[in-house]
Amino acid sequence: MCGIFGIYGHRDAAALTQLGLYSLQHRGQESAGIVAVDDATGARVVRAMGLVSEGFDDEEMESLQGPIAIGHTRYSTAGASAIENAQPILARVRRGHIALAHNGNLTNAVELRRDLEDGGAIFASTMDSEVIVHRIARATGDTPEARVAEALRGVEGAYCLLVVLDETVVVARDPHGWRPLVMGRLADSWVFASETCALDIVGAVVEREVLPGEIVAVDRHGVRSLMALEASPVTRCVFEHVYFARPDSKVFGGSVDRSRRALGRQLARECPAPTADVVFAVPDSSNSAALGFAEESRLPYELALIRNHYVGRTFIQPTQAGRNAKVKVKYNPVREIIEGKSVVMVDDSIVRGTTTRGLVSLVRAAGAREVHMRVSSAPIISPCYYGIDTPRREELIAAQMTHEELTRHLGVDSLGYLSIDGMLSAMPEGPKGYCHACFSGQYPTATPAEPELLRAGSAAGLPRGR
Repeated sequence: MCGIFGIYGHRDAAALTQLGLYSLQHRGQESAGIVAVDDATGARVVRAMGLVSEGFDDEEMESLQGPIAIGHTRYSTAGASAIENAQPILARVRRGHIALAHNGNLTNAVELRRDLEDGGAIFASTMDSEVIVHRIARATGDTPEARVAEALRGVEGAYCLLVVLDETVVVARDPHGWRPLVMGRLADSWVFASETCALDIVGAVVEREVLPGEIVAVDRHGVRSLMALEASPVTRCVFEHVYFARPDSKVFGGSVDRSRRALGRQLARECPAPTADVVFAVPDSSNSAALGFAEESRLPYELALIRNHYVGRTFIQPTQAGRNAKVKVKYNPVREIIEGKSVVMVDDSIVRGTTTRGLVSLVRAAGAREVHMRVSSAPIISPCYYGIDTPRREELIAAQMTHEELTRHLGVDSLGYLSIDGMLSAMPEGPKGYCHACFSGQYPTATPAEPELLRAGSAAGLPRGR
């Protein structure tokens, strides 16, 4: 999962892109980058490992001139966490330059990369995104949007793309619509972002979502829309509303906060905790769901866990060692609220179980009489191949333990998950058109033939003819 932001037609394009990336920092913390384009000086890129606040000094930002800019915040799902895999990608080609920022995961990237390498292509990274750059460079369409459309035919999986071809911005969303992408206006400028919260910070007005399968081109001639990709059933990622998106965003046409409150209310109906005294959230992504649970249960909602906001999101740490360390410094319980109480601790999901088990220990140590764990999503039992960092079933604790075993392992008095049907019923516009493969094991497309290679992001040195 990553965050992308782009703007066309503003004299402060790079500075606004940096602001937009601050609002998308929750979507990726490993690296950040900005490409700016000026007709006099061409395209320039600044990329760095770490947070947006750490990556761009004043001198670097001043070098990013021009009315066009795209930016990216990354956490790795394909390709190692390294500077060569930071985005946006900037490539010099015969026709000029190609800059690309990608959110998603290509399920046939290994096969596409092998074909390109067999044809003489040389790769500078292990990202699946670079496959698209090579395909655009080889496309022969008459317009920038035609070249992008040609490049994307045969590409499978999840992608939201911001592409700059010379002085044209081309935006594309895969036909399944897995990941969110919105477009807005800022005076005479056009703005694109993964979430509406990034438009809010720059003062842009939301126009609409980029449609699944749509390609939008913006240049000095105006805005053009092209539905050039083969139509597919819409399978938006339900996990965006469960965990990833910010609650102040509208995603897939609906408020994330409203969805999460609905998830919490449904969870209280399905998994009540009749002996509980108080309800609290595992902050911050579970706050709205815990409020919904408390409202439905008519229990007081308390701020019983304090989060250290100078520590990143535990789930998207690239290594297990990093997750373990950050759990210990990320939260602190408020003993005065917890001591002697039967508590309901609401979280949005349990992936590996690292955070949850550590939190239960903290809450027990603060004097809780009973701890009832409630999860506002279904058990995650299958890997995601469309952009979430759950590549191996062996990493998913709910796939390795029975409900009773997991309850004992976490150290809780009771454990309740939301049903898949209950989860989907809380989504905007109803339960249809969502991907729930990580919860159900029902994949809407063929799964990758070599998932471990997809995760590694490289086909180099592997045997042919499997």
